[in-house]
Amino acid sequence: MEKKYDFETLISKKGQGSYKWERMYKENPNIGDEIVPLSVADMELKIAPEIINGLKKYLDESVIGYTGTYDNYYNAVINWMEKRHNFKIEKDWIVTSSGVVSAIYDLVKAFTKEREGVIIFTPVYYPFYSAIKDNNRKIVKCELINDNGHYKIDFEKFKKLSENKNNKLLILCSPHNPIGRVWSKEELEKIGEIALKNDLIIISDEIHFDIIIPNNKHTIFQTISKKLSEITITCTAPTKSFNLAGIGISNIIIKNNKLRKKFYNEQSKSAAHVFAALGYKACELAYNESEKWFEQFLLLIDKNQRIVNKFFEEKFLNIKAPLIEGTYLQWIDFRALGLKKEELQKFFNEKAKVFMSEGYTFGDGGDGFERMNLAVPTHIIEESLDRIYKEIKKEYKNVCK
Repeated sequence: MEKKYDFETLISKKGQGSYKWERMYKENPNIGDEIVPLSVADMELKIAPEIINGLKKYLDESVIGYTGTYDNYYNAVINWMEKRHNFKIEKDWIVTSSGVVSAIYDLVKAFTKEREGVIIFTPVYYPFYSAIKDNNRKIVKCELINDNGHYKIDFEKFKKLSENKNNKLLILCSPHNPIGRVWSKEELEKIGEIALKNDLIIISDEIHFDIIIPNNKHTIFQTISKKLSEITITCTAPTKSFNLAGIGISNIIIKNNKLRKKFYNEQSKSAAHVFAALGYKACELAYNESEKWFEQFLLLIDKNQRIVNKFFEEKFLNIKAPLIEGTYLQWIDFRALGLKKEELQKFFNEKAKVFMSEGYTFGDGGDGFERMNLAVPTHIIEESLDRIYKEIKKEYKNVCK
């Protein structure tokens, strides 16, 4: 009989320095202990016991000194990539970083000069904007087309932006945060064709690459062709997949030796060496021993997103929560309420006491939306939805069925 993992026990992060919990209490100090934030993309679930027990054993038997990568670590990453994604990589291609965001900052500096353009498909994960702006590069926005809740790439606009010789880089979010799209192979091929024709380098942020809803297929961008593998930097990590967001380890995959050296050089300027002994071991344990936990986790996310989708379909007119294809983040359209962004935030935080990520923080096309984190026990989702319904029914009966 297959082991059943615990995805219902809630461990409160109150008073532990959790970014999203602290922010929730700052925004509304009077909320009760039963409220759980559904914002920042880390989980409110117990870590896989294989990882916990493995780390305990490691602490019993080891000294936490300055630690670099080692063969068992590399093998765990290489085997996971091939097993889960049919992505055959070599040890030399792996460059570790303390996180994908810090890697993107360094990559932007490594492959562009000041005032050169970096293309992003918006709305998108907000650190993309800061990585470009903080490095004095130009944010070049290519807004996605929202076709009744299904987002598409505006290829005509992307082609035009790519032909501008000042634009040197595309940061691709795949799967796409916050909208939950898993780009099809055909869409990725089209992106690649335009990029190759216009000498764009591509940073492919694939941190959610494992978290693919059943019956959807994710293609790692650089596997599409040999030519694309030479112009692509693939950003990966075990942190989203295995509830390890605070462990400080990511694996940046760079096949092209020249690009890899440029990245190394940029990292060294800020002394960005990774000595994450526990991070390396946690990644190894996740990839080698925790796949069954992860498979059950995916079923939880699919269950939770379907509950959210059905709830909005049954209870409201024109408030929509389309099913996602990947990530554990659901993009909900509240524009029917007719509220300005500050009003919408106030309504949820103060009245409904549901703390999600505000759509406007993801840029163009995000106003009126909220991003809900589904990586929580199902009863937390259900309780949050009940509070949403109660408050909307009280004030906005016109959108209720």
